[in-house]
Amino acid sequence: MKTLDKIPTGKIERASQLVKTGFKVGGNYVAYYGEKIVNPSLNRDKLNENNAEDIYDGLKNLKGSALKVAQMLSMDKSIMPQAYVDKFSLSQFSVPPLSAPLVRKTFKKYLGKYPEEIYDSFTPDAMNAASIGQVHKATKDGKNFAVKIQYPGVAESISSDLALVKPFATRMFNLKGKDSEKYFQEVENKLLEETDYILELKQSIEFSEWCKPIINLRFPEYYPELSSEKILTMEWIDGEHLSEFTAHNQNRKKGDKIGQTLWDFYMYQMHYLKQVHADPHPGNFLIDENDTLIAIDFGCIKQVPEEFYVPYFELANPKIINNPDLFNEKLYELEILRLDDSKEEIKYFTKIFHDLLSLFTKPFHGEFFDFSDDDFFGKIAQMGEEFSKDTQLRKMNGNRGSKHFLYINRTFFGLYNLLHDLKARIDTKSFEKYIS
Repeated sequence: MKTLDKIPTGKIERASQLVKTGFKVGGNYVAYYGEKIVNPSLNRDKLNENNAEDIYDGLKNLKGSALKVAQMLSMDKSIMPQAYVDKFSLSQFSVPPLSAPLVRKTFKKYLGKYPEEIYDSFTPDAMNAASIGQVHKATKDGKNFAVKIQYPGVAESISSDLALVKPFATRMFNLKGKDSEKYFQEVENKLLEETDYILELKQSIEFSEWCKPIINLRFPEYYPELSSEKILTMEWIDGEHLSEFTAHNQNRKKGDKIGQTLWDFYMYQMHYLKQVHADPHPGNFLIDENDTLIAIDFGCIKQVPEEFYVPYFELANPKIINNPDLFNEKLYELEILRLDDSKEEIKYFTKIFHDLLSLFTKPFHGEFFDFSDDDFFGKIAQMGEEFSKDTQLRKMNGNRGSKHFLYINRTFFGLYNLLHDLKARIDTKSFEKYIS
């Protein structure tokens, strides 16, 4: 794979790259509609493939928050066309890496030495490269290390990247008024945290200790003395990325075992720690030769405040969902309904969220749930498609819900999709034994 000697970091440079990408996508639409005149039966598959490729090609050299957005979108398989999911999922662990000279320069700047002065051996080529950093393999004193190096300029470009996409996001989600700023600020804060490797080191060590009792779960050992704000060193563990494992696994018992571990890991965090690994994509999990789940990235941790946690999980209870007064009360607590809503808006959003939550919370309605159920995921996809075509929704004020929904919902969407890939059958109450 071609390596990068430079990453655009200036606002004008990055904006120019995005504009070029926009022109390519526009050209794809012109070609599509021109061809459709000749062939009316033509579907959008080829258009989606071309757009996905051009958008991904434009983002992969920018790295940082621009590519992180693609990664986040790839997790939502129920709404995105498959061509986008396939292409954007590459951002999880397979993008053009930094060149060896740029890696050495980063080491010298943040650890005061070149990698060959620190380790007995160091692979000049990255083993994996994602949106914010890339991983190299190293050895020292007989131990194998995974060394994560952050791309230059990533943290500094986050604010300008978000400023570029804000006008489009505001129109796309029909956000109105100053209240919409809380959502952009939440995203910016979490992205900035992900670029702080000192914070990630602390979170990684803490979560490794807190979640140690969970069966079939493993964490790397971390090395503070070999880490800095832009370099993070941990134990190298051999294994497959979760997506690589699910691509060939035919053993339902293995899928159930790993899926149960994943579910227990997340429910323990959510219900006991009240803070959660909010980046559940396949690149953040490995499966070793013993079918043990290995969690390897704790850069994105979302705190779950009590005032959000309580009504959020009360809405997972069918008794509350199906009690109009209680349901309505929780919608106000979670800022889904607003005091300035019209009667029409109250009626409309109450129905939408009743339908949505009745479906999305099904895994919590019983003691067992089968995540291989295609009907469940098909209904989620159908609901997403209906929302995208709903002209009435576009007229409403889109400022709906607490800012905490952004990363908590992202966490559950990601978790559900990983469990679906594993075809896992889950004991939904199993995690409780770790809390008691």
